[in-house]
Amino acid sequence: MDLRPAEVTSILEKEIESYRGQSALQNVGTVLSVGDGVARVWGLDDCMMNELLEFAGGVRGVALNLEEDNVGCVLLGDVTKVKEGDQVKTTGRILSVPTGDALLGRVVNALGDPIDGKGALSIPAEDYLPIERPAPSVVERQPVKEPLQTGIKAIDTMIPIGRGQRELIIGDRQTGKTALLIDTILNQKTTGGGDPKNPAQVLCVYVAMGQKQATVVDLVGRLEKAGALAYTIVVSGAATEEASMQYLAAFSGVTMAERFRDEGRHVVVMYDDLYKQALAYRQVMLLLRRPPGREAFPGDVFNLHSRLLERAAKLSDEAPKINPRYKKGGGSITALPVVETQEGDVSAYIPTNVISITDGQIFLESSLFNSGVRPAVNVGISVSRVGGNAQLPTMKKIAGGLRINLAQFRELAAFAQFGSDLDKATQATLTRGERLVELLKQPQYQPVPVELQIMLIHAGTSGGLDDFPPKLVQEFEKAFVEGARDGLPDVAKELLTAKALSDGAKAKLDALIKTTKAQVLATHAEPEAGKEKSPAASQPAAAKKDKKQGHA
Repeated sequence: MDLRPAEVTSILEKEIESYRGQSALQNVGTVLSVGDGVARVWGLDDCMMNELLEFAGGVRGVALNLEEDNVGCVLLGDVTKVKEGDQVKTTGRILSVPTGDALLGRVVNALGDPIDGKGALSIPAEDYLPIERPAPSVVERQPVKEPLQTGIKAIDTMIPIGRGQRELIIGDRQTGKTALLIDTILNQKTTGGGDPKNPAQVLCVYVAMGQKQATVVDLVGRLEKAGALAYTIVVSGAATEEASMQYLAAFSGVTMAERFRDEGRHVVVMYDDLYKQALAYRQVMLLLRRPPGREAFPGDVFNLHSRLLERAAKLSDEAPKINPRYKKGGGSITALPVVETQEGDVSAYIPTNVISITDGQIFLESSLFNSGVRPAVNVGISVSRVGGNAQLPTMKKIAGGLRINLAQFRELAAFAQFGSDLDKATQATLTRGERLVELLKQPQYQPVPVELQIMLIHAGTSGGLDDFPPKLVQEFEKAFVEGARDGLPDVAKELLTAKALSDGAKAKLDALIKTTKAQVLATHAEPEAGKEKSPAASQPAAAKKDKKQGHA
């Protein structure tokens, strides 16, 4: 083959012209020490706070301590793969998580990696958002006035929650805190039929921190069975994972929620629970040699929770004009943080911190729970600082006196135990209070639509059940709900839109209350009448046996 010098020259010239030198500047450091999920790295001079770092073996880390001669970082993966002397690279990006519709119906870890075995997520780079983002400013918000229905009678009637609010659920272990959250998720199905593409559908993000994996699996199974997983994201920072993954899970969850809020959607974020998150944060900070404060928590543990919960807000309709970050106004994030107390001590460090940050608290009491009052809401110290602004007008009017009635009942019930003579007014308060307590009891995972709640509370507060046996109240409720669903659909529609209960609707409700009471009493009267007619039925089994033997 003949090669002409002119051809070779022209080819080389073209190659030289098209050559583009690609040089990348990387900040590389060395691991000085590693242990307990924390590494100290030397040589990362241009490292940023919260920057994602890459270690050998594919392990990632986050820079949290920027000191003069080294960087303290927490590891987000298998710690055993990182050794002293290993090379570390900066990535140039702040710790970010995937967001968007692809995450709905999935279970992910604190980094947004799926852990449900349903395959990998294909999410473009522009859909990754940093986990630390500024909360909306005052001018970008609007007042909370739209109700978020939980489906729990005791909460929707007396401690209403609004979209954009932060309502704390606080109580000892095993008092039904997670059950309230699950009920709230199940009840959101009524907002848009469970279809996540429906703009009216309220989306849910459940963040499990420090929970047992079995608990998370059980919760996911329950949501799937009820058809509620389709509009829910579950972020799991299980007890088996590193402390860093447990405390970062909450920030990942709220970032995923913010994406939907910025597009004009309504989202509920549930943090279960912030006490375990604080414990994980304390562990990480002590390992990073940050000075301990009260109860050995670092000094910025208040800031940890305040900057997390401040991101819950109801956006103004004009928000996109003020800040181009928002694609559409009017969206909201409602935060329902959970805090576990020890022996009902709400004056401990973390509970008082979170109480002071949130817009109200629902206090669950062990003694009420153990006595069969479930949900075990203590009406005396539970409060919603948004109040009636986040209630339907009809609910506000009918349930207005309910809280006072129950508080008076609890107070008088203590005196009544001494058996002293009571005047008629006190007896009437005790009579009604007893029936209201029965009426507010609710089985687990059975949320009640708001229109039926209004009808039931009307039955209690109007005095319709004052002459009814308390032990039959729950049976009355079942029969009444069936009757209202079948016979009063027009009243149900009216209650959702009207400003007050009309005389016509009131008459229909009172008639249904009367007939339902008669039906329930009749069904219980029949067996008793049958017993009176046949004395043989009331005889002891031994006596019957003796008779038979005598005849033989």
